[in-house]
Amino acid sequence: MIITIDGPAAAGKGTLAQKLADKYNLAYFDTGMVYRAVGIDLVSNGIAPDNVAEAEKSAQNMTFSKMLELAQNPDFRSSVGGQAASKVAAMPKVREALLKMQQDFAKKPIAKDGSLIAGVVYDGRDTGTTVCPQAEVKLFVTASPEVRAMRRHKEYLQKGLPSVYEEVLAQTKERDLRDSSRAASPLKPADDAIIIDTSDMGIDEVFAKVCRIVDERL
Repeated sequence: MIITIDGPAAAGKGTLAQKLADKYNLAYFDTGMVYRAVGIDLVSNGIAPDNVAEAEKSAQNMTFSKMLELAQNPDFRSSVGGQAASKVAAMPKVREALLKMQQDFAKKPIAKDGSLIAGVVYDGRDTGTTVCPQAEVKLFVTASPEVRAMRRHKEYLQKGLPSVYEEVLAQTKERDLRDSSRAASPLKPADDAIIIDTSDMGIDEVFAKVCRIVDERL
């Protein structure tokens, strides 16, 4: 089984995807990690992330297991990882190689321990439209910009990071505009995706609703 969950940042995709993967014994693939993995792979080896040849080589050799290994790097989720990811993501052949890697994973999904598993839950921006348009269940999870900004603001504060709600809201709206208007794979629901607005829903309510959808498909 393949389940795709697309949507904007802080809509609740990641938490939902992980809970579904656990319940149905599926692999969990956060597609946002692939570009950070290539970027950190270069940086950790002393290679500039704007080195096109090396970035393409890293992308062509990237695997799910290697991505998880690179995710343990302290800089993976930091600004260092983010800046490196943005540079390699602009390279067409890197994007091409990583798309193939994501699509190939659906043919032979593996668990974190390397064992084969029955299917996968994809979490991303274009997994239902570009990565796995053949998925049995396609979801588009969203929420209002204000709600998503508040979630991210609280997350930063809980981590002890400085945060101003108005600034987070402005950044959220800016990213939404950028993601929805980009030429390649714009952020939008697949034609057959089920749209779920989590603005007024808790994660348990969302999870229960999605489980009913998955069970019906099964």
